[in-house]
Amino acid sequence: MLTRYAELRIAQAERHSPTAARELEDVSYTLCVVTATSAIDDAIAQADAILVRSAPRRTAEPGGENGLSLAV
Repeated sequence: MLTRYAELRIAQAERHSPTAARELEDVSYTLCVVTATSAIDDAIAQADAILVRSAPRRTAEPGGENGLSLAV
């Protein structure tokens, strides 16, 4: 949902579209409902915090490697 919000914000910044504006409004509303907030900035911050808490924890390995892949 955060990705879709960002995509729609970028699309609106590049060229206004009534359809995208409605979808942005819907996504913003849904983010607020899901995060129990009333402002989109608060919803984004809350959603980011949820993602951070749910991310798998990685521990550093000897030699400085942390187990993260450099492959994209």
